[in-house]
Amino acid sequence: MSNNDLIILAISFGLGLLVGIQREKSIHKVAGVRTFTLIAVLGTVSGFITRDYGNSYFLPVMGLAVTAFFVMANYMKQKKQTTYSIGQTTEVAILLMFAIGAYLVLGSKIIGIIVGGALAVLLYLKEVLHEFVDRLKDKDISAIMTFVGITLVIFPILPDQTYGPYDVLNPRNIWLMVVLIVGISTLGYFVYKWLGKEVGMLSNGVLGGVISSTATTISYARTTKNNKSLAEVSAFVIFSAVTISIIRVVIEVIVVTPQNAMEIIIPFLVLFGFMSVLSVLLFYKASKGTESEKMPEPKNVAQFKSALFFGILYGLILLAVAFTKDTFGQKGLYAVSVIGGLVKKDAITLSLAQSIDSGLDVGLGWRLIMTGVLANFAFKIPMIYVIGDRKLARWVGITLSISVAVGILLIILWP
Repeated sequence: MSNNDLIILAISFGLGLLVGIQREKSIHKVAGVRTFTLIAVLGTVSGFITRDYGNSYFLPVMGLAVTAFFVMANYMKQKKQTTYSIGQTTEVAILLMFAIGAYLVLGSKIIGIIVGGALAVLLYLKEVLHEFVDRLKDKDISAIMTFVGITLVIFPILPDQTYGPYDVLNPRNIWLMVVLIVGISTLGYFVYKWLGKEVGMLSNGVLGGVISSTATTISYARTTKNNKSLAEVSAFVIFSAVTISIIRVVIEVIVVTPQNAMEIIIPFLVLFGFMSVLSVLLFYKASKGTESEKMPEPKNVAQFKSALFFGILYGLILLAVAFTKDTFGQKGLYAVSVIGGLVKKDAITLSLAQSIDSGLDVGLGWRLIMTGVLANFAFKIPMIYVIGDRKLARWVGITLSISVAVGILLIILWP
């Protein structure tokens, strides 16, 4: 037996012990810490025998023997009880633990450790997961299924080659951006579901920026129309959501063009830092007033219609960037950035990041992205004046106007 085999045996023992401890504390008494440890070691020893003696039948026979043994143990347990309790979690965990023990020998140690650790965590989070599932509504299930369809059904079948004029439309690349945006929004939405509605002003702003700063702006602007005392609180939530949306832009840039990311994101981080200071001032002002209300519940963030619309919009902006650059030169791209920012900040960000990755000058590229972001910020000011309270519009208008001015200065003065 080599040192590597001893390491595998130790890993198997540790994983069995870890899962066994969790099962020992559960109500199910079919198997506990000793049994799970022995099962994992049995799987590992079976793997050693299969490997060293080249007997491909020994491992499946041992697996069937383990299965038969616990079927009998469950049968005898149920015979002694007046009420029947049928469950499969521990039994499946036993079989998986045996398989992990064998796979550590015959497959990858890393995969075995990951699966074993994930099994222990999954078993431990039983109550939390059940509580979370109980809180899901039909629209939440729909969001999950839509995201699965977008990611695991549509994305793999799309061709990975370019089509159309200017050779910039790659269906798989376009849909990958759809997956990214829907994934970020869905994650933010389920964090909201996990924390609940009473998450406070700061969490409202952060989650609003992750889910959708525009949706947050509209929701809180409408809230102040009927409750003017919430103007300062709403101003903080809206402005902090807009501030957090810059981090969303940064993440999108890092994902699309990682090799150019550092050169692109620094000006955005400077703007984020400045707006964070303004957010702190607004928080100090708002915290003296009325307590924050519940965060307005967002609509289903993962809808196929919305995903398809975003994909089409992203492709159109790619074409617009290529056409403008070819027809009017690089300076004409600023008009595309402004229009794209007004329509959808994520789409213009991802399109321009993709253009940078394909050869667009980095210095011009980040300025174009910044232009689109600032156009989106500026558009929120008249939106709030139309939808919300005047006091809210004044607070958000001042802070966003100052932020836009700082962003313009960054575009002009940044080396």
